[in-house]
Amino acid sequence: MKKRILAICMAAITLGMTLTGCETVQQSAEVEALTDNTDKTAAKMDETVALTVWGAEQDQEMLAEMIEGFKEKYANEAAFEITLGVESESSCKEALLGDVLNGADVFAFADDQLMTLIAAGALAPVENAEKIKADNMEEAVEAASYNDILYAYPMTADNGYFMYYDKSVFSESDVASLDTMLASAEAAGKKVAMELSSGWYLYSFFGNTGMNMALNEDGVTMSCDWNGTGGIVKGADVAQSILSIATHPGFANMTDEQIVAGIKDGTVAAAVSGVWNSSTVAENWGVNYGACKLPTYTCAGQQIQMASFSGYKMVGVNAYSEYKEWGLKLAEWITNEENQKVRFEKREQGPSNINAADSDAVQNAPAIQALLSQAEFSVLQRVGNNFWDPMTNLGNTLAAGNPDGKNLQELMDTTVEGITAFIVQ
Repeated sequence: MKKRILAICMAAITLGMTLTGCETVQQSAEVEALTDNTDKTAAKMDETVALTVWGAEQDQEMLAEMIEGFKEKYANEAAFEITLGVESESSCKEALLGDVLNGADVFAFADDQLMTLIAAGALAPVENAEKIKADNMEEAVEAASYNDILYAYPMTADNGYFMYYDKSVFSESDVASLDTMLASAEAAGKKVAMELSSGWYLYSFFGNTGMNMALNEDGVTMSCDWNGTGGIVKGADVAQSILSIATHPGFANMTDEQIVAGIKDGTVAAAVSGVWNSSTVAENWGVNYGACKLPTYTCAGQQIQMASFSGYKMVGVNAYSEYKEWGLKLAEWITNEENQKVRFEKREQGPSNINAADSDAVQNAPAIQALLSQAEFSVLQRVGNNFWDPMTNLGNTLAAGNPDGKNLQELMDTTVEGITAFIVQ
C-alpha cells in the first residue's frame, strides 16, 4: 500500500513538473511572438509610405483635411508622407499616361476616362469590391466597372448638366421651352448661355432625335448616324436648329469660365451647366436661384426634349504604385460615406454613396434636384477619342453662324465621318 501511495505521489510530482515546463515554454513563446510583432511594427514605422494624390484645384483644402484624417486613423500602422497635387479630373488621363510610372498614386478622374486607363493597365482593381458596390449607387458602380471588375472608387454622381435660371427673368413655365427662354432673355437684355464648342454639351441636341451614336465593342471606334436622312428628324434638321439657336439675340456660346463671369456681371440669366457652379449661382442670384431639367427645343417642326450625358467622378489607384495597398486604403477613405458628406457640405458635390445621398440636405439642394429630373433623359458617356474633335468643329461652325455657308448635310456628313473614322493604334 505504501509503495502504491509513493508511486502516485511520484506521478503527481512528475506531472506537475511537466505542466510547469509547458507553461514556461508557452510563456517563452508568447514573449518571443510579442517581441517579434513589436519588431515588425517598428520596422513598418521606420519605413515611410510615400504617396502622391491628385485632385481638382478647388478641392485642395478639403482633400488636405481628408488626408490628415487618414494619417491619424493609421498613425499606429505606418508613417506617411503624402503629397497633394493639382490635376483636374477632366485632364487626369492625359497627365497620368504621359508618365504613368512617375504619376500620382491616387487620383480623381471622370468616368469617360475609365476605358483608356484600363487599356493602359494604369488602374489597380478595387480589392474590397463587394463592399464598395453595396455602399454606392448602381449607376456609379457601373460607371467605374468593366467586365464586372470594379476599377475605381465612386466619388460623386453629379457630373452631368441641367439648366440654371434666374427666377426674376424666367417663370417656371418659361423654362420648359428653350424658344420661350430665348425670347424672355432677349426682352430682358440678358443671355441664355451654353458651350456649343464642346461635344459634351452639343450631344444634348442629338440624344432624343431617334438617331444613334455608340461606342463599338472594341471600346475604341464608334458608330453614328447623326447625318441620317431617312427619319422624321434628319441630321441636317438638328444642325439647322442649333444654328438658329446660336444666332438668336438671346443666346451666347460661352465656356464654363465665361458663364461664371456672366452670372457675376449680370449678363447671363440662364445657363446649361453642372453642380460645380451651384455656389456661384446661389451667391449671385440669391432667392432668385432656380434650377431645372433641360428644356425642349424646336426641330423639324416639333418639340424635342434636350438630352444630356450623365457623369460620375471616381478615385483610382495607380497599378504601378510602390505602395499600392496603402493607395487603395487612401482611395477608399477619400470616397467613404463621411467624406462624401463633407464633399457635399463644402463643395456641393452630389454623393454616389447611397446613405450620403439620402440626407435631407442633398435631397433639397436645387442643383441635385435638377440633375435628378434630367436623369430620365441622360445616358452614360461612352465615346471614343474620335468623338471630340469633329464635334468641336461642328459646334464652332454653327456657333459662329456658319460663316462660310456650308451645306448643312455635308457638314453633318463630315462630322459623322470624323466620329466613325478608324483609329490607327
